[in-house]
Amino acid sequence: MTTIDPSPFALDMPVPQVRERPVWMLPGLPVLALAIALSLAGGYAIYELATGTTPLWPVVIAGVLFLMAGILYGGLTIVAPREARVIQFLGAYTGTVREPGLRFVNPFTTRRKVSTRIRNHETTVSKVNDADGNPIEIAAVVVWQVEDTARAVFEVDDFVQFVTVQAETAVRQIATSYPYDARSDTLLSLRDSAEEITEKLSQEVAARVAAAGVKIVESRITHLAYAKEIAQAMLQRQQASAVVAARQQIVEGAVGMVEMALERLEQRSVVELDDERRAAMVSNLLVVLCGTQATQPVVNTGTLYS
Repeated sequence: MTTIDPSPFALDMPVPQVRERPVWMLPGLPVLALAIALSLAGGYAIYELATGTTPLWPVVIAGVLFLMAGILYGGLTIVAPREARVIQFLGAYTGTVREPGLRFVNPFTTRRKVSTRIRNHETTVSKVNDADGNPIEIAAVVVWQVEDTARAVFEVDDFVQFVTVQAETAVRQIATSYPYDARSDTLLSLRDSAEEITEKLSQEVAARVAAAGVKIVESRITHLAYAKEIAQAMLQRQQASAVVAARQQIVEGAVGMVEMALERLEQRSVVELDDERRAAMVSNLLVVLCGTQATQPVVNTGTLYS
């Protein structure tokens, strides 16, 4: 099928102001071991003070050790597989931790958890008008994933809600841009051009959610039908088109069979046919081959002329 690519949809999304970058960090297990050691040392200093065998200066040492241990504990963060931590220091974005495991970052920062797992969103069944103005019902499923955690957190208020709304908008945009049924072989339609429409839908959704750092993995139309008020009329039109197409194929096949029969009769000299007999045979064969009911044989004891 020859396709005509429509003009691209005009989207005026703002240019992202932040982009994801790695943050300074250290392996968490050595830092955890150091924090535990400092805590034990501080506890031992307090014990020595309690026994009265040492002067009061160990109190200062114990306080410093506990403070250092608390700072180290505060910088430890656990990152699960397919999750990230967006790090902020005094409101400024400093970087993202993606490596899973126990990590140590600046203890005076805030850390926001962002899932980078693959998600899917199924749109609700929307009632819209297609390019021909016919009311249709359409729904789709969109598979997506956070690709840039900085954009997902700072460019939009709620990136999950943002993807939901933009996916619904994209489905409506696609539905109103193409007819339900193809009017010619040179145009795309929602029903007959599933692969092309799916690609267009993915491009439309991806363009709308790119500002939020979201990548579209796949999108598919899951529900497509005429609205109830015109479904019966459109079904009758489709049935009539199917009947016409079937009749056309039957007639083409019947004409071919008649031509072959006449050629065989002439080649084998079975019977000599003048124009009138040839026309009668063609008429009878076409009635038999194109008729919808079973034919009844009639024995002709006379001739074509009496």
